[in-house]
Amino acid sequence: MPDAVVIGAGPNGLVAANVLADAGWSVEVLEEQPEPGGAVRHDRGVDPAFVNDLFSSFYPLAAASPVLAALHPEEHGLRWSHAPSVLAHPLTDGSCAVLDRNIETTAASLDTFEPGDGAAWQRLHEVWQNLRPGLLAALFTPFPPVRATARLALRLRAAGGLRMARSLVLPVRRLGEEEFRGQGGRLLLAGSALHADLAPESAGSGGFGWLMAMLGQTYGFPVPAGGSGALTSALVHRLQTRGGRVRCGQRVEHVVVRGGRAVGVRTAAGDAVPARRAVLADVSVPALYGELVDPEHLPAQLLDDLRRFQWDFATFKVDWALDGPVPWQAEEATRAGTVHLADGMDELTRFAAQIAMRQVPDRPFLIFGQMTTSDASRSPQGTESAWAYTHTPHEIHADAADEGITGRWDTKDQELMADRVERQVERFAPGFRSLIRARRVLAPPTLEALDGNLAGGAINGGTTAIHQQLVFRPLPGTGRPETPVPGLYLASSGAHPGGGVHGAPGANAARAALRRNRPPGLAGAQRLLAHRDRTGARR
Repeated sequence: MPDAVVIGAGPNGLVAANVLADAGWSVEVLEEQPEPGGAVRHDRGVDPAFVNDLFSSFYPLAAASPVLAALHPEEHGLRWSHAPSVLAHPLTDGSCAVLDRNIETTAASLDTFEPGDGAAWQRLHEVWQNLRPGLLAALFTPFPPVRATARLALRLRAAGGLRMARSLVLPVRRLGEEEFRGQGGRLLLAGSALHADLAPESAGSGGFGWLMAMLGQTYGFPVPAGGSGALTSALVHRLQTRGGRVRCGQRVEHVVVRGGRAVGVRTAAGDAVPARRAVLADVSVPALYGELVDPEHLPAQLLDDLRRFQWDFATFKVDWALDGPVPWQAEEATRAGTVHLADGMDELTRFAAQIAMRQVPDRPFLIFGQMTTSDASRSPQGTESAWAYTHTPHEIHADAADEGITGRWDTKDQELMADRVERQVERFAPGFRSLIRARRVLAPPTLEALDGNLAGGAINGGTTAIHQQLVFRPLPGTGRPETPVPGLYLASSGAHPGGGVHGAPGANAARAALRRNRPPGLAGAQRLLAHRDRTGARR
């Protein structure tokens, strides 16, 4: 009997398993899919000569994460690769805002839109450099991060106190208007905010866009060399060297609760897998509380709040094998790993408004990935492995382009939407479609079929909006990995701090389980030893 059973071999589940294994626990990870990784996997399904990431590709949060750094995945085969530039946002007039790890290059790009905007970016970066240690500590530790928040408050006061706090909760449109006179800096922030489901007018989108942009400025948007699954392979290998076990093709359908405590799980095949100490669930919040745990074990208020849980936007993705580099009209975009495609701030607002009205956007905002530009091993020399994704409503009432997309996501819907995505790329890269050797369409139901946590194509484990963050994540009054069932812990991106491949929800859940199972008296002894160390007393 293992000490812990982890449901799901996504990045958070694998991080949780590794943290427990490091503490000497025996761990068994059960994964529904035929391979581990969750939304961190790659294949050669578009063309045998091309590597395409199935889901996520760029990992600024992984590069910044102290959780992943502590696991030393590079010792187990992971190697990061970077594109020459981090991010580009071209416009149809040929201008282009560029985010580069060299801040002088970023600043010079923004000055082409409006002189002085480069200096404004550098001022925002100085604030980031001051807040970064406390901010990252608060982001990657369990809620409430008391010590990290106290340190962050001191740094925030030095950075302008309430004025800076105000900036972080602003809508990104307003933040951009206050900080920049030209479009360049505004677009870098707003496009970054739309990596989540935050419209330019959403409260808090300014802080999120600033965070993502500054992560890119400092860490870049790196990719695992060879394919995103290289990160998964490193975490699996590390776990196995510590005696942990990953079993794929094992769909968990029930958490077994006995005597008021989680004592194991039951699989779809009817197999019982007991857990001596804990069950950790790297699954979505609705799946955990709405399917895996019987309702009699849950408070009525939680079940009521569950009905108010909000997913982030649905996602539609297209993968391509291209016979040559993308022919961007703006030359600066050829060097970027990630390219944002929307012709100005108003087009971003229009896109988000159409989703809010439950319409399929007619000019979808695209996040475009140039994977061979980022990692030359992804395709033959002179070609490009590429993808783009956009968002749609979960419930579709109309097609803003009046082409008949219904939301059934049958073959007709998929082809119509994929063609629309390609036309949007053509606006910024004339001749793009002539380079397509092969394409693959991943509609919202397809994404969910490949990873059950991506319900309806939602990729962030729930909305990033402020009403479902911090103490409201995943439900009001929670904010921590502990659940109402003793011995059961939420270890997915549904928990604080949310989506992104950084491992914090998994690590937080594992540490909560370790604290709960600490031998009696050990905590007091550890505090006594720490006190003696501080006062210089001899052991």
